[in-house]
Amino acid sequence: MATAMTTHTIEQIKKKPLPAGLPREWYERHNRGLKAMRLAISLLDSGTYDVQRATNRKIRTMAVRTGIRRPSNVTCKMVRSFIREAA
Repeated sequence: MATAMTTHTIEQIKKKPLPAGLPREWYERHNRGLKAMRLAISLLDSGTYDVQRATNRKIRTMAVRTGIRRPSNVTCKMVRSFIREAA
């Protein structure tokens, strides 16, 4: 019996410019959060659901695979917190 494959199209979200005039630390934290969220989603999609298995090495390897710059220790910690919240 054949099953029908469905294709889902993902619509691009229109990006809004970031608010001007905020301290540099706000922009850094915002961008770090976005990077950590992208990495957490990639790890979850690849089957890494346990925080113990999400080592810095595994997170950094996923960053290389997905074309994201090497994350810092702080970003890796943030990735693990996102994975913890998803479980």
